[in-house]
Amino acid sequence: MNKFSIIDLYGYKKYKYLNKIIRRTLKMENVRNSFFELIFIDDVKMHQMNKEYRGIDRSTDVLSFAFEDNAKLRYNTRQLGQIYISIPKMQEQARAYQHSEKRELAFLTVHGLLHLLGYDHTLGIEEEKKMFAKQELVLDGFRETKKKEDGDKKIL
Repeated sequence: MNKFSIIDLYGYKKYKYLNKIIRRTLKMENVRNSFFELIFIDDVKMHQMNKEYRGIDRSTDVLSFAFEDNAKLRYNTRQLGQIYISIPKMQEQARAYQHSEKRELAFLTVHGLLHLLGYDHTLGIEEEKKMFAKQELVLDGFRETKKKEDGDKKIL
């Protein structure tokens, strides 16, 4: 059985729909008996973490720390890792891309989870296409996260 914790250090509170999206992603990837954490933080903390762990002196939207990258660790349950999401950055990007906060938060969650599962869009165009296609497959399966259709006046 897969388990995950959502830790809201930011106080966002509007994320219950992510449970379905996370379960769909894990099912699509045939992941069983795993655990990971999704942690919502502010931009200041994200900036600090990005600088400390990646050497990049600015904030970012999502950071994933995959525990399975360390081959020495062995567990009966797959300890996938932790995903940190900056809620202010997510909100900024939702406005910039002209879609809902639900879609952006779901996108960042799926994106981070796929990183924990070994996908890395920075390795080249083919890996990027594969990862982004999986993200869209998950997101387009939910009313809350569908993209705005041509002719729609309402952004979901």
